[in-house]
Amino acid sequence: MRTSRFLLALLLTVLPALAKRGVTPEDYFSFENIADPHISPDGRQVAYVVGTVDRKANRRVTAIWLIPTSGTAAPRRLTAEGFNANAPRWSPDGTRLAFLSARGEAGGRPQIHVLRMDGGEAQQISRLKNGVQSYQWSPQGDLFVALSQTGPSDAIAPADKKSDVRHYSTISYKFNDTGWFDDKRSHLWIVGATDGTARQLTSGDNWNDTDPQWSPDGTRIAFVSDRTGQEFEDGHNKDVWVIPAAGGELLKISDHVYDDAQPRWSPDGTQIAFTGETKRRELPKIYLAPATGGPSKLAVDELDLIPADLSWTAPKELRFQTGNRGTTNLFRVDLNTRKVSPLTTGERAVRAADVNTKTNTLIYLANNFQHLDDLYAAALDGKDERHLTHLNTKLWADLDLAQVERVPYKSTDGWEVDGFLVKPLGFDPAKKYPMILSVHGGPAGQYGTDWYQEFQVYAAKGWAVFFCNPRGSTGYGAKFERGIVNNWGVMDYQDVMAGVDAVIKKNAWIDTDRLGVTGGSYGGFMTNWIVGHNNRFKAAVTLRSVVNFISDDGTRDGAYGHADDFKGFLFDYFDQYWEASPLKYAKNVKTPTLILHSDNDFRVPLEQGEQWFRALKHYGVTTELVIFPRENHNLTRTGEPKHLVESMNWQLWWFDKYLMGDTAAKPPDAQ
Repeated sequence: MRTSRFLLALLLTVLPALAKRGVTPEDYFSFENIADPHISPDGRQVAYVVGTVDRKANRRVTAIWLIPTSGTAAPRRLTAEGFNANAPRWSPDGTRLAFLSARGEAGGRPQIHVLRMDGGEAQQISRLKNGVQSYQWSPQGDLFVALSQTGPSDAIAPADKKSDVRHYSTISYKFNDTGWFDDKRSHLWIVGATDGTARQLTSGDNWNDTDPQWSPDGTRIAFVSDRTGQEFEDGHNKDVWVIPAAGGELLKISDHVYDDAQPRWSPDGTQIAFTGETKRRELPKIYLAPATGGPSKLAVDELDLIPADLSWTAPKELRFQTGNRGTTNLFRVDLNTRKVSPLTTGERAVRAADVNTKTNTLIYLANNFQHLDDLYAAALDGKDERHLTHLNTKLWADLDLAQVERVPYKSTDGWEVDGFLVKPLGFDPAKKYPMILSVHGGPAGQYGTDWYQEFQVYAAKGWAVFFCNPRGSTGYGAKFERGIVNNWGVMDYQDVMAGVDAVIKKNAWIDTDRLGVTGGSYGGFMTNWIVGHNNRFKAAVTLRSVVNFISDDGTRDGAYGHADDFKGFLFDYFDQYWEASPLKYAKNVKTPTLILHSDNDFRVPLEQGEQWFRALKHYGVTTELVIFPRENHNLTRTGEPKHLVESMNWQLWWFDKYLMGDTAAKPPDAQ
């Protein structure tokens, strides 16, 4: 008897330790996020940023950390508590580490600070009036090239300004992330790395200069700018330029009539690689051009992907990252064979890579459906991967995480589409489960095997999740991405609904009487379109969604931004814009619909959510409108932490009430 009691007591002690729970919205407050890793010149250490949430202050906190590439020692924090630090960059000799921070005398604007690796306090170097947006060490380590804003109003004290009204004469006067434009422009500055002396290198009131890159010998700087004077008239002709670091005349490197970007010097400084477009909405190609000027040429024969984070890894080799069929991985460009091959593989998202060619070391961040980003190191060929950081380890030990299953299928016209299914936690094939359909934004974007907290939260509630990449999605080539043209609400809708049918056919446990639908931006458009064209779904949550292309095109940040997806401009094809607007079909909606929108959304203005709310109310649909103050189109990615979590809880409440039939469910603002 005494033995039995001992075993029972032991079992009761062990079981709670083994018990796990599903992910909740509030877990967002506890997650650690890693970003911007950079390897030291000797290849032995990596500096990176760790972000956390100060829940009480409702803000994100960032710090610089350091870890050896060998993985044989624990990481250590470099920057002190009490201020944010970002953008770590090693000096060429590795003796100093620079970063951006608004600490101390920086006066609330990010400035360059430098920390000696042999000890001591970080010193503020730059003192630019409008702070520093980005920067880069010179190859000699004696200078920085910094990106900062300047403009006519800098010479006028706020008390001396005659008016605070906004006055515009160009068609572009606002942007979702930055808000209403002022008269400041981004330009290049040269800053002394020890004394902080600064001189402005580029100027101009009608354009912004971005992405400065030093030449290997430190005498020139490449950058990107639309110098046609049409940038604020909705221009699309950014070019690559080169300017002497000492100042002087500009040299135009790219020769395309549409956007060029990502200038990257070859190791010997004789060439500049860049990405460019020769026509509107073309997938960018990789080009090579002489650094002294001259015609550019394609670097690869065939590239049906979107290259990002372009860099050189050898005299005849480039590297980039891209989304590909629901994954994100690194790819290698062999300039001798003009071929592209994968450098990393797997059902995951690999990004933010950096290399040290001297030590044959590649570092990058990677996540998957069950884990947030961590830092990894490997050989330059991608082999011998090792896991360096283990963020969120304690939290993962407490969580039960759902898995994702790839579900390929064919649309109604035979096009192949990738779908993904998440089964609810505690899945029992003998039971019936509700399913949430989620549609991604864009439409130029992709769902896949990344980390999605919302989907883990849904699965923890006992709901299945289905998501897919209909035509218009990236990662499947130009033909598929441009398949959205003149097809909004037509074949993209067929793609999504064919996926719902396919996954239901293969999984008899899905309760077809309890289907929910949600999505943001383009996904919000599709949510609205779906409930206006069928009544299969019992509850809908639409976020930052388009409902009326006519008013949206006239009020969004990118003027007439849908012309490339329709036959042409609004005024020439007015009927088509109205035919594709969910608002036209509001009278057909029967599905209880929750509308979530942000009051500072300049991409899909608040008036879109208001129109949908009023129309549904007019037609007697069960609907409610929730407006998030101070937020823009990126609420569910970069919004205030409390608002981001609230957004998830509003979604859960609506589905609890109208999908699950929980009449006692209370909205987040009533709890």
